[in-house]
Amino acid sequence: MSALQTVALHLSRHHQTVTCAESCTGGLLAAALTEISGSSQWFQQSFVTYSNQAKSERLGVSPATLLAHGAVSQETVREMAQGAKTLAGADYALSISGIAGPTGGSPEKPVGTVWFGLATPQTCLQCTVLFEGNRQQIRQKAVDYALNLLAEHLV
Repeated sequence: MSALQTVALHLSRHHQTVTCAESCTGGLLAAALTEISGSSQWFQQSFVTYSNQAKSERLGVSPATLLAHGAVSQETVREMAQGAKTLAGADYALSISGIAGPTGGSPEKPVGTVWFGLATPQTCLQCTVLFEGNRQQIRQKAVDYALNLLAEHLV
């Protein structure tokens, strides 16, 4: 069973919901979640917050966090996930912020750096992965990783 199927089955059976807050994936995660027929039972909305201003205005990410740590950081994805979960009234929230390239990388945060946040009913965790590939491949790998992350932490 795929991660997406696991997520859909679990959320349906437990009457739980998920939302997402995306930056570098630009809505691809929401599109993947809604590929499943009946997803409206457990997925009602998402947030595509590409700019720092949108992250702050729509999700409540602190401008101080963005200034101190940048959009692609543990702190930012934590605030993105927590903000999305609260605003959507969801049981789970996934957040993604990264550098898909081909430009925008730095020695500290090279192209392919993606941070993930997952707010669950009990906690909020964050992790980072450095993906290889072109822009399209990095974005798709980020979506796949996020779905697997959620599937592994369903309660």
